[in-house]
Amino acid sequence: MDPAIGATHAVEDYLKAIYALQTRLGGPVSTNALAERLGVTAGSASGMVRRLAELGLCCHEPYRGVQLTEEGRRVALRTLRHHRLLELMLVEDFDVPWEDVHREAEQLEHALSDELAERIAAKLGHPTVDPHGDPIPGADLSLTEARTRSVGDLAPGERATFTRVSDADPDMLRYLAARGIVPGVILTMVGREPFGGPLTLRVGDRDHHLGLSLASAMRVGG
Repeated sequence: MDPAIGATHAVEDYLKAIYALQTRLGGPVSTNALAERLGVTAGSASGMVRRLAELGLCCHEPYRGVQLTEEGRRVALRTLRHHRLLELMLVEDFDVPWEDVHREAEQLEHALSDELAERIAAKLGHPTVDPHGDPIPGADLSLTEARTRSVGDLAPGERATFTRVSDADPDMLRYLAARGIVPGVILTMVGREPFGGPLTLRVGDRDHHLGLSLASAMRVGG
């Protein structure tokens, strides 16, 4: 981004949110969806989208939604790289619980220089995923999203590797960690109750009963 334009914290947060939604939806993002993700009013989201468009960071078509430009995508991926490297550093070097690192990284990501980010990456051994299994963009800001599917899609008796989980709910992460359910473990779908009832997953020699809302936030290898 042109230094004369600058990327404020709000600009980076919006670009990161648009990138996440655009990736999930596979197309344009509505201002209502953006407002809901960021916890702001639709009017505030619309105003910021207009500003981002003026800065050349997104394209907005009325009634169709917003998409990032190449420059907007670059800034979003740079912010994501900083965020996810910080999360991993906080877990590995400072023993911060994985349920707390998202909040801390949200604050620190905006102040981190590219030079310091590269030093952190080198110290961590140039990692490819953060503590929650989210992929870390490379130094060239390339990012490959591995194919995954919801834990709830597993068939009874099926085994799969738990690879990724949403970091949006600290209580959920705390619950999983207390039971040893972290990215990298093998899950087996034991069964599910009908009519939207809980799922039973086996990890090692223990069975765990998880609600559908929790299972939907968990991803396994595709």
